[in-house]
Amino acid sequence: MSVLVVQPLPGIGDMVWHLPHIHALAAAAPEGKVWVLTKPRSQADRLLAADPAVAGVLWLERNPGRHDGLRGLLRLARELRARRFREAWVLHTSARYALAARLAGIPRRFGFGFGAQRLWLSGGARLGPAERRLHPLEKADRLLERAGVPRREEEPVLPVAEGARAAAVRRIAGLPRPLVALGVGTSEPYKQWGAERFVELAARLRARVGAFVVVGGPAEAELAARVAAGIAAHGARARAVHDAPIDEVAALLAACDLYVGNDTGVLNVAAAVGTRAVGLFGASPPLRHSRRIHAVLPRPRGGGMSAIAPEAVARTIEEEGWLRARA
Repeated sequence: MSVLVVQPLPGIGDMVWHLPHIHALAAAAPEGKVWVLTKPRSQADRLLAADPAVAGVLWLERNPGRHDGLRGLLRLARELRARRFREAWVLHTSARYALAARLAGIPRRFGFGFGAQRLWLSGGARLGPAERRLHPLEKADRLLERAGVPRREEEPVLPVAEGARAAAVRRIAGLPRPLVALGVGTSEPYKQWGAERFVELAARLRARVGAFVVVGGPAEAELAARVAAGIAAHGARARAVHDAPIDEVAALLAACDLYVGNDTGVLNVAAAVGTRAVGLFGASPPLRHSRRIHAVLPRPRGGGMSAIAPEAVARTIEEEGWLRARA
């Protein structure tokens, strides 16, 4: 019997945000590990593959998926019952997952306790109605604090697998330091800074940078190649990476000296593996959960991503001395 953590927010960044809570609950468990129930879009199976606090990842398949509707709820409950969990922590406001844990016969069930969710919890610490509007991280922080589970990390820490590290080293072989990663991917178009601005930023930094690694996902293959080509046209070295799995991306970012990118999950990954990260927040509130994430905002405020000038980003990086290569 073991402990289950339900974290159904779908993004990579959402999972990284909750690493301190996962690690705290694992440290409090007799096994020193927890199972995580989450959605496939989080890529948690690869993201958390090297994390000693995670015993395994279970997929929550919804919207659409086999866990939709009443039948899906009952199917999920059967699957959880088969694993004989003794404890479940629901880090979400939905009553559905607390009910699934109750139907699965999990004796100890904890959650935020908003609305109907309260009916399916076994008792203990809960949040009050006024706390419903808090950020998901703040809600999880308060739940664990009231349950007497100490948070052991001030910010997310993501372990990197040795195999992924070796693969990342091969990708950047021959590139001189300092290495700057440019994160051109984004989940929403309105968060995209644009190829021209990334190229201009690289052109302004090229005298201080050994090489640039342009990072994106498969959907950004053409964009990453265009940015890398534009950087090369300015006389700087650049290499595009758009086909790496997320664990290898994490290892790649851990090998870089600085990350600059859009507000996306990879920005959170960069900070969690220990790399200083400059986040471009022209279309979303700046993240405050990590001291390694340094937010750059548009001037004037409210001007969107296009109001973040490459010159201003370059000046901030140079003035802060963030281009010194790490040992």
